[in-house]
Amino acid sequence: MARFSLVLVIIGALNWLLVGLFQYDLVAAIFGGQSALISRVVYTIVGLAGIYAISLLFRDRDARSVD
Repeated sequence: MARFSLVLVIIGALNWLLVGLFQYDLVAAIFGGQSALISRVVYTIVGLAGIYAISLLFRDRDARSVD
């Protein structure tokens, strides 16, 4: 789950990079505009992945390691 969330966050970050540098929203271009239902679903899923990724900052690395 964590890896999948990070992949989605990276996709979202790359999309924002394109918006910032070139004023080009790849998600909107692929799925028919920012207000299209599928684009909104993609934006929502990426946003939820970002919220989940916040929890990764607070995970204890030692709890996952095996001695």
